[in-house]
Amino acid sequence: MSAIVETAGLTREFTVRDGVRRRRLTAVDDLTVRIEPGEAVGYIGANGAGKSTTIKMLAGILVPTSGTVTTCGLRPVRDRRRLARRIGVVFGQRSQLWWDLPVRESFRILAAIHALPATVERARTEELVERLEMADFLATPVRQLSLGQRMRAEVAAALLHAPRLVILDEPTIGLDVLSKQRLREFLIAMRRTDGTTLLLTTHDMGDVERLCDRVLVVDHGRLAYDGDLAGLGRTTGAERVLVVHLAAPSPDLTGIPVARHLSSEAHGLRQSLAFDAEATTAARVFAAVAERAEILDFTVEEPDIEDVVRRIYAARR
Repeated sequence: MSAIVETAGLTREFTVRDGVRRRRLTAVDDLTVRIEPGEAVGYIGANGAGKSTTIKMLAGILVPTSGTVTTCGLRPVRDRRRLARRIGVVFGQRSQLWWDLPVRESFRILAAIHALPATVERARTEELVERLEMADFLATPVRQLSLGQRMRAEVAAALLHAPRLVILDEPTIGLDVLSKQRLREFLIAMRRTDGTTLLLTTHDMGDVERLCDRVLVVDHGRLAYDGDLAGLGRTTGAERVLVVHLAAPSPDLTGIPVARHLSSEAHGLRQSLAFDAEATTAARVFAAVAERAEILDFTVEEPDIEDVVRRIYAARR
């Protein structure tokens, strides 16, 4: 079976003006990757790393300076119209829905753009409405939706024509915990039932951890890492952080074998402990803390994406 995405030496340069002088800026530099059908791939990196430029080349919006790219077996620029029927794209901060129309009308317009027969459009809409729990706001104008509701509608719009590849650019940005969980659970179920290929760009390592089998890390346009999550953890040594809210002021929670104390606030009522996810789990750290203090609440913070990239490059030098 052919790859869903295949690039070889993919490069994109821009000419920028620096005062009165012009210079060449390389946004994507010699990128060679292959994504197979059904994979879920996290494409991560700091701001300016080249993620959005790559996506635009995969979708046929930008022409590469050099190298080759195929998406769903097509040349993105030459076959852009045909490609539009095989991919779905969700931009977390941009909408493909009609702002003043009810959600249902946006779906009907998109179905017409993709030339879906009426019976297919109705069946597909009903399926997505049920799976994404959108029945309560189908008749609501898009501008009146909460952010969580809008993102569910955006994902449904991208999936309406049953694409082979779904590209999600920061899909959970700004969402509350419940909305993130609902969207992640749907995407996991979609892959399991439909075999859809997923390419996710995000700054949220929680999204990557829960949704992706494989991670591509880019910095300054170059591929710095291609592998699984376990390998990423081993490469970077980045730590997760358990933040606990205690019932009473407490001395610093130092000396816990499975974690390293980071900070205390509010007379010890709120404390942070770092731990290596390869060596232990958040549950073990929680249990060790609970033996010393009563915990009212807690959160687990993922490694900062820029720190992950920095550690990867430090390890390569």
